Amino acid sequence: MDRRVRKTRETLFETLIEMLRQKDLERITVQEIADHADVHRGTVYLHFQDKFDLLNQCMDSYLQRLNDSCRPDDPSEPIEDALLRTFRYLEDSADVYGVLFRSDGLSAFRSRLSDMLREGAEAQFDRCVLDPRVNKEITVQFVTTAIAGLLEWWISRSMPYSSEEMVEQLVLLLQANGLRQAGQGTHATNPGTARSV
Repeated sequence: MDRRVRKTRETLFETLIEMLRQKDLERITVQEIADHADVHRGTVYLHFQDKFDLLNQCMDSYLQRLNDSCRPDDPSEPIEDALLRTFRYLEDSADVYGVLFRSDGLSAFRSRLSDMLREGAEAQFDRCVLDPRVNKEITVQFVTTAIAGLLEWWISRSMPYSSEEMVEQLVLLLQANGLRQAGQGTHATNPGTARSV
């Protein structure tokens, strides 16, 4: 993608996120987006069909960034290392992801996040689930839904616990539900304390 095109799209994504902090998408016009981004209205339509397409592509872009930042280079990486990287990335970008979780596209964003998490859960299942009684499809759905819901709750509550404590608790929950190799990584986690909300 051309650098100028990428820069324009990025500006429009950032503008939309900023505007969604103040009002719902239904109350935002394409002209307002163009004005705030300091571009012509036609420029918005050059890149996106409408404001809904802009939101969808914005969600895709930020989910891809999350995926790129958190995907392990080594498939044998311990689960908690990948989870900690995910929580830390979201902590650093909470202003953006908080808006996406709260926006009109909440269900779409959460659904896409779940799809991304499902891929990771499926990849980890055979390595981490030792009990032959545990059904893969059910477990993957359970883990995906639990992690997506936990991330949403954590971000929407302004991260009342540290990334380390969230991962520590999540690993304990995963271990309790059949993921016996979870929690056997090399990094040390320090129990955090609740921060004031």
